[in-house]
Amino acid sequence: MTTAVTNDSLRQQLQAGADALALGLTDAQITLLMDFLALLQKWNKVYNLTSVRDPQEMMTHHLLDSLAAVPPLRRYVAVLAGEGHHAVRLLDVGSGGGLPGVVFAVCCPEVDVSCVDTVGKKAAFIQQAAVTLKLRNLHGVHARVETLTTPFDIISCRAFASLPDFVTWSRAALVVPHGVWLAMKGKHPEDEIAALPADVSVFHVEQLTVPGLDAGRCIIWMKPA
Repeated sequence: MTTAVTNDSLRQQLQAGADALALGLTDAQITLLMDFLALLQKWNKVYNLTSVRDPQEMMTHHLLDSLAAVPPLRRYVAVLAGEGHHAVRLLDVGSGGGLPGVVFAVCCPEVDVSCVDTVGKKAAFIQQAAVTLKLRNLHGVHARVETLTTPFDIISCRAFASLPDFVTWSRAALVVPHGVWLAMKGKHPEDEIAALPADVSVFHVEQLTVPGLDAGRCIIWMKPA
């Protein structure tokens, strides 16, 4: 009974967060995100995908935190569509337990999402999530990002590495001229921005508000200069 109540309250919190972000998610998408949370909890007991164990903390620090980046992502995908780039491909680097990659795949079904991780069990988890949740636009890739040369329109990361390392390691996989990097960060990383290669420019720093989480968050948008 307690589990049912807990799941119900978590679903209500997820729905409220999605509404606060004006995501317009369907009941089916909310269910997919809840199923993903359950899958993450199940696999985490054996494979240690994330250090966060508490379901409530997973909701705020993982799901809602990732959801906060969906509106900015959707806006850029719409810009690409307006320019004639309809088959948008996104690479999520160091995705770990699929955050934010799986969340992006659920909320943006028109975007083809690949989650790359150097740890085989984490890539396998993404593949399992794709099968279990029936997400044809989600793929797990076991590789080092610097070995990838398949072109992507958007390359994202969340708490993966410093900005200079992120852009340097993933550069070969970025489509030019319209490709961009989307880096989710906590507070404004001034030192990392200052250390970026001269041929990479930051064209927007976007502040994020995460429902239920009182912490600084932002997206650093970058492109080849």
